[in-house]
This record gives sequence, structure tokens and C-alpha cells, in this order.
Amino acid sequence: ITTKHEFFVDMTCEGCSGAVTRVLNKLGGVQFEIDLPNKKVFIESDKDTDVLLETLKKTGKEANYIGPK
Repeated sequence: ITTKHEFFVDMTCEGCSGAVTRVLNKLGGVQFEIDLPNKKVFIESDKDTDVLLETLKKTGKEANYIGPK
């Protein structure tokens, strides 16, 4: 069962959202959408939120878990 989660990621440009796209595609097994203006990333996955958060932090950006969507 996949759950949709909402994360804050401090993205300021297309490059930042590109980095998020890369790390999530590398992780695999996730569907996601990026809301760059609001600095939000919505991830649909069966993975643990800790795993998702650690993955987002690999971009070098500040990232926080907001909650289930």
C-alpha cells in the first residue's frame, strides 16, 4: 500500500528541483510531484518516511516531513 506524504524542501530554483528528481528516481519505487514555488515535494511510496527524508536530504537542502497528504 502506498501512502502520499508531504515534505518541505528548501528549493530555490529548477536546479534544486532537478536534484530532488534525481535522488528520488535513484531511490526508485516512488511517484512524486514537486511544487517548486511552495517548496513542497509530494511523494507516493510504500517506503518509510525516514528513508524518504534521508533521500531528500542527500540534495544538500534543508528538508522536513510535513505529514501524510
